[in-house]
Amino acid sequence: MQRKTLLLGTALCALAAQVQAQDAMECKGAVPTLNVIGQGMPAVTALDDKLSEFNEKWDTEVRITLLGENERRAKARLDASTGAGAYQVLYIDEANLAEYVSAGWVYPLADVVPESYDIGDFRTDLSNVATVDGVQYFAPFVGGGDVMMYRKDLLEEAGLDVPGTLDDMIAAIKTLDEADNGAHGWAARGQRGSGMNVWRWTPFFRAMGGEWLDEDGMPAFNGEAGVEATELYTELMDYAPPGVATFNWSDSIEAFRGGQVAILIESDVFGPWMEDPEKSSVVGKVGYAPPPDPLPSAGWAHGWAVSKVGAADDCLKTVAGDFVGWATSKDMEQTRLEAGIASDIGRTSTLQSDAFKALVPQAYIDALLETGPKTDLLIMTSPVWPEIGDTLGLTLEELFAGTRDDVQSALDEAAFFAEDSLMRLK
Repeated sequence: MQRKTLLLGTALCALAAQVQAQDAMECKGAVPTLNVIGQGMPAVTALDDKLSEFNEKWDTEVRITLLGENERRAKARLDASTGAGAYQVLYIDEANLAEYVSAGWVYPLADVVPESYDIGDFRTDLSNVATVDGVQYFAPFVGGGDVMMYRKDLLEEAGLDVPGTLDDMIAAIKTLDEADNGAHGWAARGQRGSGMNVWRWTPFFRAMGGEWLDEDGMPAFNGEAGVEATELYTELMDYAPPGVATFNWSDSIEAFRGGQVAILIESDVFGPWMEDPEKSSVVGKVGYAPPPDPLPSAGWAHGWAVSKVGAADDCLKTVAGDFVGWATSKDMEQTRLEAGIASDIGRTSTLQSDAFKALVPQAYIDALLETGPKTDLLIMTSPVWPEIGDTLGLTLEELFAGTRDDVQSALDEAAFFAEDSLMRLK
């Protein structure tokens, strides 16, 4: 009897899947254009050579609007919040997920992506970042935590060990900056924005014991920890390339792989960029390690979600959901690996594959594994975080650029603005 029940259950599941597939294919040709917001990450730009396959499957035309990080955040928020619904697929990250979920702008991932794409294979650390109250809302194709990248050759020349503590790293940065090696000691993001300077400043803030909110739920980042973190971050910029006060992540990465920087803490996804012989002048010279204690690792993830506003009818929802599953699938990641792209890895199966191990140093993989326990979502988890973070970012940029010099007063102003934003939620 048990075997018959099992067979019957299997048959019913197969029949349901067949009916679902048949219903889905009735949408072929029903969506002339599928509009997608994207950012120029390798996982996005690599789709160009494959879009014809998806277009043919659904008799549609996928149009991906590529924008910079701050621009695509603003564009997606505007499209969803105003009800315009011009885009069916939105590029989401950890900074704006809480806002999108609380506003009801995106579907749960399992409601729109077919089971055949195996959403359970996404890396756990990325899926956690893409989840609110136990429900995953976007398919991550890139993300992770932080690693410290350092020039092995320069540390060896200076007789320095790999820094294991923050104090050791500060001392090494100063020593390497003063050495006659052609490189600055440090680089970091200085450009304003919740995902720019605030993102890189936050581990310093949390390492000093900082908490975003006090016991009454009001801003606390203008306390002693915030001041101490800002003063240290500003001091380290004295050992960075000119213009660092307005550096974004790309500026920092290019400075490092251009041989201008000795030590850098950045998102681990950029590790493989250092090993690209066509674009990096430091191939084979880079070491990888977890951020030195007590710095935590900033967990993050970027991916695609289906917009409830832009994909309101069944066929739009079906085609958009299939696009998200297809674009972040195991097959698509393997295709990128075959093309030598190892920076955007969203799936556990890909991370563990021989193809991935063939493209990156073992030291990089080891650093990823060591950093995992230190990785967490460090930003404020609030629907109003983007506006709070962006305002704080403007304040920090002014301090880093020297247009303001009173750290306490500047952080107090940012906290006052944050309090107003939080009060609107009550």
